[in-house]
Amino acid sequence: MPAPEPSPGDLDPRPAAATRRRRLTKLGAQGLALVLVAGATTAFAGLHKTVTVEVDGSPVQVTAFGRTVGQVLAAGDIEVGQDDLVAPGLTETVGDGGQIVVRHGRELAVEVDGEERTVWTTALTVGEAVEGLGLRDDETLLSASRSASLTRDDVLRVSTQKTLHLAVDGQVIDGLTSAATVRDALREIGLVLNEGDRVSVPLDATTTDGLVVLVTRAATAGETVTEVVPFEEQEVEDPTLVTGTRVVGTKGRAGVRTTTYSTATVGGAVVDRQVVASAVTVEPVTQIIKVGTKEVAAGVDITVSPGSAQELGKQMAAERGWGDDQFACLLQLWNKESGWRVDAENTSSGAYGIPQSLPGSKMASVAADWRTNPATQITWGMNYIAGRYTNPCGAWSASQAKGWY
Repeated sequence: MPAPEPSPGDLDPRPAAATRRRRLTKLGAQGLALVLVAGATTAFAGLHKTVTVEVDGSPVQVTAFGRTVGQVLAAGDIEVGQDDLVAPGLTETVGDGGQIVVRHGRELAVEVDGEERTVWTTALTVGEAVEGLGLRDDETLLSASRSASLTRDDVLRVSTQKTLHLAVDGQVIDGLTSAATVRDALREIGLVLNEGDRVSVPLDATTTDGLVVLVTRAATAGETVTEVVPFEEQEVEDPTLVTGTRVVGTKGRAGVRTTTYSTATVGGAVVDRQVVASAVTVEPVTQIIKVGTKEVAAGVDITVSPGSAQELGKQMAAERGWGDDQFACLLQLWNKESGWRVDAENTSSGAYGIPQSLPGSKMASVAADWRTNPATQITWGMNYIAGRYTNPCGAWSASQAKGWY
């Protein structure tokens, strides 16, 4: 006969409890796995982004996985080298919808006042290239329009502002000109040459700063004579310029005086000559010199905030002809070097100040207050950048590649 069914009280409860524990463990493991998968999916999705990359002026949409600028550019097959400009930097993070600027560097043949040289530039236009040379727009004459695009075969010819000393009509005129030749310089300064006049240098000669030009007037048998009228120079205070800065606001231009004579002759020889009328037929243009009056705290300038130093730096960069794109590079460069702090000091190397001059005493070549005056430090730093790297973007590119500039 079959064995009797066990009563509920006769069952061992331990197998059922173990089964429940196994089920709970399995559910917990599955839940943890779901959390991990969800977290990984979220992190993975966070790396996926669409970024606008401006490559040499042309926008490109890049959809890629990556956290940093360098990773996004690599995913988009956009190559960059150590002499190229990348903003933000390659190691900076970039978010979805962000923007990246890439300017590929290249060599540019430049002829400045007849002297040929080759510079490295990331400029897209003639105007940007001139800014990179540290030249002011109003002090240069170019062989091409400033808005024209640069091509690899371009030779950019630049004539800078120079002072010409003209000895004419018994006086000396110090004229400013950006003309490339003596002929054009005389015309710009306002000197009218009459037929038969002689000039001490060839009219087609290249103008150089400080050039002395002697003009000898031809003898005339006529009764009307034209003479040059020198221009005056006037200084005007400018509160937007730093104290000690002098900028030519308006170039002087010589005027013209026309004089009519009556003559008496005996036997063909002039025995008497009287002025009948004399008038200025072309008014001279006064040369206006803007003189800076903006005071920068002297002495204890340690209190100058980084923001104030940056504002001063932007103004001084603009005075050099460096535009917003160049100041953006300068901003990043000195943020990295010193945080734009006047008293920033590297105790191990001896580098000091906003530009981290090494040693800091080099800045004494600008002024004795190099330890405390941001204007002195910025002036020295900009001179250093212009001489070694041409422009701030060149210095920033080198800093990214080498870790120093």
